[in-house]
Amino acid sequence: MTTQRTASQAQSGDPRFTGLFEAARALQPRTVSLRRQLHKNPEQGLAVPHTQAAVRHALDGLDLRVSSGKAVGSVVAVLDGAKPGPAVLLRGDMDALPLQEDTGLSFSSEVAGSMHACGHDTHTAMLVSAARLLCARRDALAGKVVFMFQPGEEGYHGAKFMLDEGILEAAGTPVERAFALHITSKETSGVVRCRRGPIMASADSFTVLVTGKGGHASMPADAVDPVPAAAAMVGALQTVVTRRISVFDPAVVTISRITAGTTSNIIPETAELEGTLRTLSEQTRKTMLAEIPKVCEHVGAAHGCTVRVTRNEGYPVTVNDADVADRVTELAGTVLGARHAAVMPNPLMGAEDFSYVLQRVPGAMAFLGACPPGVEPADAAPNHSNRVHFDESAFAHGVTTYAAFALDALR
Repeated sequence: MTTQRTASQAQSGDPRFTGLFEAARALQPRTVSLRRQLHKNPEQGLAVPHTQAAVRHALDGLDLRVSSGKAVGSVVAVLDGAKPGPAVLLRGDMDALPLQEDTGLSFSSEVAGSMHACGHDTHTAMLVSAARLLCARRDALAGKVVFMFQPGEEGYHGAKFMLDEGILEAAGTPVERAFALHITSKETSGVVRCRRGPIMASADSFTVLVTGKGGHASMPADAVDPVPAAAAMVGALQTVVTRRISVFDPAVVTISRITAGTTSNIIPETAELEGTLRTLSEQTRKTMLAEIPKVCEHVGAAHGCTVRVTRNEGYPVTVNDADVADRVTELAGTVLGARHAAVMPNPLMGAEDFSYVLQRVPGAMAFLGACPPGVEPADAAPNHSNRVHFDESAFAHGVTTYAAFALDALR
């Protein structure tokens, strides 16, 4: 009869990781305290002064080279290992969402209309504790660790700004590996899931302005009605997905807003559609970005309308390096125990601007389960919900995984 290994038992075979999980658990009060401080004071976008100051304060006293961003409210900390070697990058994002919190937690957001509903407060707190762990193990590092505390992940391209400001050169040694964790309430608490290749989708948006000729609703023949043209475009775009795109390289097109008219007896002059495009490869993304205006313009022409399509390109596909992803899964099993490591079977169609980093450096993103106690993952409020909350006991697993990645890469 076999039994699951505990984190302590799993670490005993590799001296680099001895006591790592226990040290992360010892830091749990600090991790939770910082997380709750940030959760109470969420900030959105690229300017996050309170969060930036809180991170810098939490890093005070550690043997790190710390700097703040010029264009954005970022924090970069560099740990110099005891021996020379390459650099690795660990990322935690810091920004919140425009959402009113309804969790009832004792540390709920105190900022109206703003909430850490995607767990970025947890990422930041876990990364600070990982920095503390790694500073205590500086003698085991042959190289440098770059800690990337990033604002503006929620649609503001914060990672791109940090790349432009030289985050990959911050250590004075090229970054050779990169890693990020993302917490989720929809997975078993403490389980780290990773996968090779695409793990999150690209995210682009578009608007379609359909122009006809207004008139009386009782006499449509005297007008050019843009509403049926717009409605036809919704179906036609779904047909493009099923007929032009391989089922093995999927795309999602969702029309999330249709706006037209003012009252029941007027045919409006214009109708407007707004939607999102998600893909898992740059080729499918390129194909769909070309097809969307083509389809809308031709459907509009068939209805006698003119069409203007505006495309807003968002984050690229988040693609994990195969070797790094495999190593993350193996490491999680080593430091946390086999039952806390799993291969993620399918990518998510959400998007991440860590994708910009992975375009430049081999690396991986992994998901950390934190389903609240007493709740089945399928029933948990998801990320971006006004009611989402996370099991804080999973934080030690995240801190350990961050630290283990650096220790392994700089062995």
